[in-house]
Amino acid sequence: MAEPYPDIEPHDQGMLDVGDRNHMYWEVRGNPDGKPAAIVHGGPGSPSRRLHRYCDPGRYRTVVFHQRGCGRSTPHASDPATDMSVNTTEHLIADMERLREHLGIEKWLLFGGSWGSTLILAYAERYPERVSEIVISGVTTTRRHEIDWLYRGLARFFPEEWERFRTGVPDDDLVAGYARLMESPEEKVREKAARDWAAWEDAAVSLEPNGAPDHYRGRPGIDLRAMVRICSHYFAHGAWLDEGILLREAGHLTGIPGVLIHGRLDLSSPLDTAWTLDKAWPDAELVLVHDSGHRGSDTIRDRMVEALDKFASR
Repeated sequence: MAEPYPDIEPHDQGMLDVGDRNHMYWEVRGNPDGKPAAIVHGGPGSPSRRLHRYCDPGRYRTVVFHQRGCGRSTPHASDPATDMSVNTTEHLIADMERLREHLGIEKWLLFGGSWGSTLILAYAERYPERVSEIVISGVTTTRRHEIDWLYRGLARFFPEEWERFRTGVPDDDLVAGYARLMESPEEKVREKAARDWAAWEDAAVSLEPNGAPDHYRGRPGIDLRAMVRICSHYFAHGAWLDEGILLREAGHLTGIPGVLIHGRLDLSSPLDTAWTLDKAWPDAELVLVHDSGHRGSDTIRDRMVEALDKFASR
């Protein structure tokens, strides 16, 4: 029963001035008097077009927002003139808190996955009193060794694809090298770097049951360039997080019920991160899905709906 709820239109939306000449797009769907839930998208730089459908619109007041530089937020990271120095994890945490205050929400459930799980954990550990529950699919904490695994360690499974990915950058540090290419004044350099990065991302999920050959490469050029620029910018800096801090400080989440849903076949984000977080967070439940990788499956989607339905009346 994947994605059972209708794709209803927002009943409220706007652009929030978050400072630094940035404006964050937001919208609200569902019951205006329902339980507040925020969708925290992945990427970074990849707004979701479907995650709100896992929240019952009759019981949830679902908030969707586009993180700095992507989607409908401005300025857009695909524009080389956009200042990336004011796009960091700290900025995104502050943006979320500003949006919560703007919407008059006391506490909200946080729901997301992949990079979104890193941002969820960083926000919740900073503001645990503002979080009612957490639902995460595809757990990551963006540790440097997780980044190194995704952009170097996986080469042992895809040597030919990684060689093409590696050839595009002369640096030993591939992620930093791509970040520099995405800042090039030459449009053709940026476009090639974005395509090469996306080709590697597609390879990384290609062995999964729901892997698609062009999941990333098939995105519109403006969205792809923004995603790669933001991803490489964040990952080249380890998301500006002390290594392992989100796991070390998981005790701050005590009292917040959480469900961690993770696919055993997830090569991009191996299970050990979710397993370690589950051990460090007293109120978390780890749900292991055997037929899924990072791209999800019907089973994972069903588990997300179950978790959100369970928390809707809490």
